[in-house]
Amino acid sequence: MKVIGIICEYNPLHLGHLWHIKKTKQILSENTSDEFAIVGVMSGNFVQRGDFAVFNKHARAKMAVNCGVDLVIEIPTPYVLQSAEGFAIAGVSILDSLGICSHISFGSESGNIKALNEAAELITSKKANQITKEWLDKGLSYASAGQKAADYLMGKKSDIFKSPNNVLGIEYLKALKKLNSSIKPITVKRTGGEHDSDSGYSASALRKSFLGGSIPEKQMHSTSVEICIDETAHGRGPVSIKNAELAILSRLRMLSDFSQISGTSEGLDKRLKKYVSSETSIESILKQTKSKRYTMSRLRRVLLCAALGIKKEDAAIHPPYIRVLAMNDKGKVLLSAAQKTANKPVIIKPASAKKLNEPAKNVFELEVMATGLYVLAYQNENERKGGCEWRTSPVIV
Repeated sequence: MKVIGIICEYNPLHLGHLWHIKKTKQILSENTSDEFAIVGVMSGNFVQRGDFAVFNKHARAKMAVNCGVDLVIEIPTPYVLQSAEGFAIAGVSILDSLGICSHISFGSESGNIKALNEAAELITSKKANQITKEWLDKGLSYASAGQKAADYLMGKKSDIFKSPNNVLGIEYLKALKKLNSSIKPITVKRTGGEHDSDSGYSASALRKSFLGGSIPEKQMHSTSVEICIDETAHGRGPVSIKNAELAILSRLRMLSDFSQISGTSEGLDKRLKKYVSSETSIESILKQTKSKRYTMSRLRRVLLCAALGIKKEDAAIHPPYIRVLAMNDKGKVLLSAAQKTANKPVIIKPASAKKLNEPAKNVFELEVMATGLYVLAYQNENERKGGCEWRTSPVIV
């Protein structure tokens, strides 16, 4: 059996994601008659762009299993709220640590795995690092400084770094190399709307529809629509960071020192401290803190890390455990195999997290706090009870 890993957020899962799963199987079936299984490594209640997921992780994991993914594993929140590089290496690390994955598949605007591999090699060269550092010292953001290095080394070919899914794909390739992983990469060319646009199969457009009170049925599989309707009926979604704004602001104002918060650097901690105390909304804090050096997504991640008490050292090592969110019958077979091959503890029932070593237990406790904050954004007060991380078992479909 070929086991394919997909690092995802499914925020929410739409027809473009379904096409990616189908196309991945099609590409691999051209060279083998083996059976296929899909492992999704998915962000939890918070997403990499620095925001609340529009529906909770177990609802999104259920969507995934209903739409062709066999086993869903969680990326712990401290690793989700990192740069694209940090997010990618966390996801790849989890896939690699399972010991059962033969391939990783990701979408890209390029659709050319050779070109993406060449870009990954060049951008990790000694010369690229030198140029990037020079531009960072001039005040550019990491992404902008990296683009300058790519422009210098690659000329017109550096345009490959100007598309967000290409960039994330390159980070997956870099992570595979860094981990010396035997997992083979394949890429599926993206079609339809641009990343986070309002056209085509855009998760951003779907989130806007949900938060605006309408259900984008034509862009989603019917089973996913049913899950979203059920979550909404129970007052557990759609979720917006705005719904938990006062809770976040109160946490931020209790902090006297931002210097140890994950994602901060010299100077940013002082700017945050200044504007957290003087501004009255998350949006205004972000606008005041924004500069050419700090992207908005980075600032959103830092604010959430600050609210959740996630410090720099909390994501300094690779994710220390494998947490199961959902599975089907084939997923049970995969999980049984992974329990024999994984080089990290596998958590199925939450209670088993109590047996983790101290570093891993600390990460799980941060997950407990993250979910405790997330549920405060629910419309239904009865669904806002704390500690639900300890009470929620994987979804079986």
